[in-house]
Amino acid sequence: MKISLNWLRDFLVLHNTPTEIADILTSLGLEVEGFEEVKTSPADLDKVVTGLVTACEPIPDTDHLSATQVEVSDPAHPGQTRTLSIVCGAPNVAAGQKVFVALPGAHVFSKDGTLFTIAERKVRGVASQGMICAEDELGLGHDHSGIMVLPPAIPLGITAAEHFNISSDIVFEVGLTPNRADATNHLGVARDLLAYMRHHNNPHYSFKTPNVSGFSAGNQSSPLTIKVEKPEACPRYSGVCISGVQVKESPDWLKNRLLAVGIRPINNIVDVTNYVRAELGQPLHAFDRAAIAGNTVLVKTLPEGTPFQTLDEVERKLFADDLMICDGNSTPMCIGGVFGGAKSGVKDSTTAIFLESACFNPRSIRRSMLKHNLRTDAAWAFEKGVDPNGSVYALQRAALLILDLAGGSIDGPVTDLYPEHVRPAQIPAQYSRINMLIGEQLPKETVQNILQALNIGLEDATDTGFTAIIPTNKPDVTREADLVEEILRVYGLDTVPMPNTIRSSMEITPKPDSTAIRNQVSDVLAAQGFLEAMCLSLSDSSLYQGENAVLPFAEGTVVRVHNTANQGLDCLRPTLIPGILETVRHNQNRQNPDLRLFEFGKIYSRTPVADTPAPENRSTAGFTEVMRLGLCLTGAHSSESWHAPAKKSVDFFTLKTYVNQLLSRMGITGYQETALQNDGPFKMALRYHRGPQEIVTFGAVQAGLSKKFDVKNTVYFADFHFENMVKALSNIKIQYSELSRFPTVRRDLALVLDQAVSFGEIRQLANKTVKKALKDVNLFDVFEDESKIGQGKKSYAVSFVFEDFEKTLQDKEIDQWMQQLQTAFQSKLGAVIRS
Repeated sequence: MKISLNWLRDFLVLHNTPTEIADILTSLGLEVEGFEEVKTSPADLDKVVTGLVTACEPIPDTDHLSATQVEVSDPAHPGQTRTLSIVCGAPNVAAGQKVFVALPGAHVFSKDGTLFTIAERKVRGVASQGMICAEDELGLGHDHSGIMVLPPAIPLGITAAEHFNISSDIVFEVGLTPNRADATNHLGVARDLLAYMRHHNNPHYSFKTPNVSGFSAGNQSSPLTIKVEKPEACPRYSGVCISGVQVKESPDWLKNRLLAVGIRPINNIVDVTNYVRAELGQPLHAFDRAAIAGNTVLVKTLPEGTPFQTLDEVERKLFADDLMICDGNSTPMCIGGVFGGAKSGVKDSTTAIFLESACFNPRSIRRSMLKHNLRTDAAWAFEKGVDPNGSVYALQRAALLILDLAGGSIDGPVTDLYPEHVRPAQIPAQYSRINMLIGEQLPKETVQNILQALNIGLEDATDTGFTAIIPTNKPDVTREADLVEEILRVYGLDTVPMPNTIRSSMEITPKPDSTAIRNQVSDVLAAQGFLEAMCLSLSDSSLYQGENAVLPFAEGTVVRVHNTANQGLDCLRPTLIPGILETVRHNQNRQNPDLRLFEFGKIYSRTPVADTPAPENRSTAGFTEVMRLGLCLTGAHSSESWHAPAKKSVDFFTLKTYVNQLLSRMGITGYQETALQNDGPFKMALRYHRGPQEIVTFGAVQAGLSKKFDVKNTVYFADFHFENMVKALSNIKIQYSELSRFPTVRRDLALVLDQAVSFGEIRQLANKTVKKALKDVNLFDVFEDESKIGQGKKSYAVSFVFEDFEKTLQDKEIDQWMQQLQTAFQSKLGAVIRS
């Protein structure tokens, strides 16, 4: 939200610097994210001063240049003048003229409309210490026929900004929180500043609000009939008719105010409605009365699918719960509080208007705004909550401005439909409770003065407490704690002293602590060069269901959401892979193809997952969310170097190394391995599991899936079931194990096997056959040659390492174990032992 400093000064006197005001607003809960100077003209009008041409002589050998002497005031010596030598090319320059002089360092416009900086230089050997300016060079018009000649009575030293009453402005960018409905406008922000100034500076700090005492309604009855058929969606509807208006361009002061806060000027009528919304926080809408059929305004809903052309000339289909402003024929003229219609708005030919000031239900506004994807300033204000008791005041303020800027007269009284008046909330408060929550003993007078400065009334005051009367523009203040927050943000959080004692409570942490494990895993991966990714939980359902699904999930298992803001994100992700692939593509398109990424995130489904622990698995009415950990590798294995010029790409075994290292670091062992092909997103994958409980599945992502996301390099992904990892850690006990005093023994076997037999089967069978002494099984060579070992065959060279912690192994024992292994391989895997 943009807030103008000049606008704030309409309400109260502020001598503070912009930085000081930014700090004050932030301390009041209106966080200033930044501020900037906004100028009416890009030219430096404050560096352009009035001067007197005392001499003017043509420069020899030129047909248009003149050497002038110009007297200007001397800023270093107030009251004194100095003479500048300036070369001027204007045909109308002459001695005795009062002119505008751009001093060195000023930015002015060139002939082609670009800004340039005035500097001292020589022209045809003559010193030029500034520039005598034409109208277009100051950005004040388009005339370049000659310099601006000023009236003789204008004193020296007046800046162009002072002469034309043009001042720059400071605009603050405020990050407004959703609860601050009272601060969506300049008056609300000014009230906060007033409370601060009265508490910290001067208790009698003055405050001025727009005066509407000059508003006078006509004696005749209103020319329009207004009916509200949906009072629950429109608790208050006010309006007034104005006739005899002239639609034209707004004056500069109004256009400059709107431009400063990012609002585009349109015409004087529409600009007034936008001005009052930014000033008072009440959105208004002006209708062309000629477009209101039957002289009747109906506030109602229309049947589903009714066509309506909005101001942007887009035809939209209405929803059954859209609150519409209609004419007497029930023809829609405006989506109430959201967006106007193309045919009922103010046009250049408009001479009579109906000015609307209403209070709409925030839920109704938000629903229509999101369904139609119309995020307007009015809808933003109504969504936060508009003061229903301020609508007529804003209406009168806007009507007076329109009469001043567009002429005309009030045509009948204000129509105000307000069946159920909103009363100020009453909150009982105790001084002891206020002081306990703040942490400091505040004097009763301080509490009372702060609340009164915030326009919060006090009733039933006693020595121990009072009843606070909350103005209706503060819908977020509903309880005593909210009242304390109002007091504290004005009193100042920084002024509350630090306590001398610290009170804490014991907390029993679950074992294992999933948060601690997550942090430990993150540290391990970050130390290995991985970067953490944080992807959206929302995804596109067409990836998972339908004819073109690239990651098919069973019908009904994907959790869909109604996302009107972005229809391409219409479900909760059932897997982490699409988000990771989008991240890879984003980096790839920015010349960063070599990636190591990890992400912790939940996946969602409508089928309960039975084997997830209760703290991490929240299932409601069939909806389940499960925490996963994803690892992604793509691109080069390592950066290019002089001693390794060829960039090797990562592969399946690179990923497997990281997976094994992570599981080993976490102490997770004793899992089985299952090889997979074309399993879901994976082309070839390996799954580690303990019975039915999956620990991790990892492999190369299907080429078609990568192509869908426009990812060029092969992507390797590991999908950890993080909750099962935590569950596996619950049974792990850390034990000390000394190094063996006895040597290990290694033996090798060459096995000829069918192509379908995996190394995982060999290792699993070996561990079952020799349970105690077998320390390690490793595949160190693969040989394939049909002419030597036959078709459909392969040769595995496998090493076996034996170890006994109690004695030195003898050849007889080792030969016996090797014989058992050979027999097992031959009988169960159909292996042939190569000698």
